[in-house]
Amino acid sequence: MILVPDTSVVIDGRVTALIEKGEYRDATIIIPEAVFAELEAQANQGREIGFSGLAELQKLCKLADENLITLKYVGERPKLEQVKLAGGGEIDSMIRAVAIEHHATFLTSDYVQAEVAKAKGLDVVFLKSETIDNFAPLLIDEFFDENTFAVYLKERVSPYARKGNIRESKLVTIRDAPCTEYELRAISQECLERAKRHPDGFVEVELPGVTVSQIGSMRITTTRPPFSDGIEVTIVRPTREVSFESYNFAAALKDRLKESAGGMLIVGTPGSGKSTLEQNIATYLSSENYIVKTIESPRDLMVTDKITQYTSLDGSIAAAGEVITLLRPDYVVFDEMRRSEELAVFADLRLSGIKVIGGLHAKSALDALIRLASLVDLNLIPQIVATMVFVKGGDISEIYNVSTGFGVPKALEQIGDPQVRPVVRLTNIITTETVAEAFRYEGEVMVTPASGLPKAPPVKTIEQAKAEAKEKEAAKVEPPKPKAEPVPAPAEAERQAPPIHSMPTYEVTEDNPAWLVLEKEIQNEICRFTEGDIVVRMISDTKAAVYIDDTDVPAAIGKAGKNIAAVVSKVGIGIDVRPLSDLPGRETLTEIQAPATRSGPGFKIRSEKKQLSIICPEHSGKIVDLFSGKEYLFTATVDAHGEIHLARNSSIAVEMVRRYGAGEDLKLRPVD
Repeated sequence: MILVPDTSVVIDGRVTALIEKGEYRDATIIIPEAVFAELEAQANQGREIGFSGLAELQKLCKLADENLITLKYVGERPKLEQVKLAGGGEIDSMIRAVAIEHHATFLTSDYVQAEVAKAKGLDVVFLKSETIDNFAPLLIDEFFDENTFAVYLKERVSPYARKGNIRESKLVTIRDAPCTEYELRAISQECLERAKRHPDGFVEVELPGVTVSQIGSMRITTTRPPFSDGIEVTIVRPTREVSFESYNFAAALKDRLKESAGGMLIVGTPGSGKSTLEQNIATYLSSENYIVKTIESPRDLMVTDKITQYTSLDGSIAAAGEVITLLRPDYVVFDEMRRSEELAVFADLRLSGIKVIGGLHAKSALDALIRLASLVDLNLIPQIVATMVFVKGGDISEIYNVSTGFGVPKALEQIGDPQVRPVVRLTNIITTETVAEAFRYEGEVMVTPASGLPKAPPVKTIEQAKAEAKEKEAAKVEPPKPKAEPVPAPAEAERQAPPIHSMPTYEVTEDNPAWLVLEKEIQNEICRFTEGDIVVRMISDTKAAVYIDDTDVPAAIGKAGKNIAAVVSKVGIGIDVRPLSDLPGRETLTEIQAPATRSGPGFKIRSEKKQLSIICPEHSGKIVDLFSGKEYLFTATVDAHGEIHLARNSSIAVEMVRRYGAGEDLKLRPVD
């Protein structure tokens, strides 16, 4: 008897299995070179089916050495043009040609290949999927017992498993001997072959370095170099079924489903029990006579045959979603939404009127709300998701209602912003407590805990900073100083000049020096677009407000925002340019009386629109040095009117303002 197997039969290991059973002993097995070439190409690409097929050919060689069969390799290797047309059946045609040439029986498990071969007049043996009773135990079965729900195998590492259940489990070592590369290749190939032949098995993902297959309730994920640093096989299965009624708040969740809360998110960390709850909800809805479909990748929900399970269509979840809208289901259970594309499909299905229940990885319901707010318009969130269920330790921890309304968010109340605006709220349906709020602020969507923002370190006023600096100075132990010369009292007008309480550009905040650095850097960039006052106020670690002369705002922003975009790109934070007239609590700039020093009479600082003036008439026409304590700052010439003029936005002027605000001992000394 002459047999020609095609690639599908070689990959799933059916040929050697039939020979070992005695069915095709003493037969002549002809392997077309096209089969060998196809398997070699797949193995070179790191695909597990290539290695599985090559392992099957090696077994055939051993059977031939034992004189159980006669093995031949015939035909020609496919050319580049034929390889390019493999998807259209060119390689399959070469394999059939070998069977026709040798008048052989054609073995295949590919339905299309079988039908084409019959049309060509070949004697065809179509190998259908086997029944479960015909399968021998798998090599991985020895690692499982009734309490094991996950097994981890990696070369050069002892096998270990997670035992117990989702709510309480522990990681244990199964055996002391580490896994070998040969052992793991045999396990992965066997699992792949079984997935292809098992009635409830399929290969979900087959990529270079990764294979994900499903055999009944077991999901087998195999990774290999170059994707991983060694061969690793992970097998996960449910340990026991959990009834819907056994969950916390099961009655409340059923009420939400009965109320037609069409958009529901099951939120939790990986391994928290989201999929188990989803399959319980799907089974419950199906038993209540609803048409239920699932979208899964991989398809590992254990649901009844009444529920159809779908995966990505031609590699696209969006295409699968478009088809499902044509099926008119009552509910769609969307398991494991990992990418933005999948969340977009979830939103699209909801807005089309289908009730959707989706699983989402997140460590809290607040994080899930943040992800939603980054993908869809704020006003649409309650239309897409009406309920969030947070799962922890295999049980329902919290159930939240998602709603929208008008009010002042707690976080804005805290900073004194009384403006009423649309707010999306996340409310615990058991305790009726609002736990999170989403709203628009300064053109951006903010999601904060309903308790408000965490308290930031208080920003000190200039007077507070000066008082604190004096207290620190008084606390220092210093050697006695010589008695200072008496200083003439300032004129009455000077003595009554009111001190300024809000200096331009900076507020002193020792608790956040990083903000001071950013404010100074922003001011240096913005001064290119204005000659007037610049006030920089940090709003958060990623955003600042810049107040400049009203007439200079368009120039700072630039055409189509080009100028401000360049500044944002350079400093790395968002900048909101506002007119100086909008600065909260802005006061008129007046003269600043500097403290008198022992080295001579005091001086005044006057801040104007374009300049900062140091007024010291007793030094008219002299060259003077300015010191802060013993630290030299700069040298300048006093004009005939007794004034030193500095550009308002110069670094020297800014430094003068900062040091005065910090309460430093500023003094002038004539140059001899």
